[in-house]
Amino acid sequence: MSANKKLDNLFFLSWVTSIIAMFGSLYFSEIRQYIPCELCWYQRILMYPMTILLGIAYVRKDWHMSLYAMILSAAGGIISIYHYSIQKITVLGDSTGFCGQVPCTAQYINWFGFITIPFLALLAFLIIFIISLLIWKQLKEAK
Repeated sequence: MSANKKLDNLFFLSWVTSIIAMFGSLYFSEIRQYIPCELCWYQRILMYPMTILLGIAYVRKDWHMSLYAMILSAAGGIISIYHYSIQKITVLGDSTGFCGQVPCTAQYINWFGFITIPFLALLAFLIIFIISLLIWKQLKEAK
């Protein structure tokens, strides 16, 4: 497989991941009627623009956009880790004062005892970050 085809496939995968994450969050809030907490909103603020940025970059074959995707996904991943931690580590709880109407410790879903909405967001941010890192490394090696 050529290097360009590999970059193309990787970038497409990261774009699809962002689309699935965006529609997943919209499903939970609009169809299942789960009200997002404050930390969920911050994660959305970082994920939603990536669907547009990665989509445009994919169409234009602008692989350098992977740097920006890496930065956004790293920031989103950090928020997701923090959010997941206050959900699952009871000592941390919600002593932050972040949450308003809906507590950030609320677990609308808890599949298999560990998969919550922030965990799903973390997974999406992690996939996008790793793919972006691989693309960035390949671009650096090509120079």
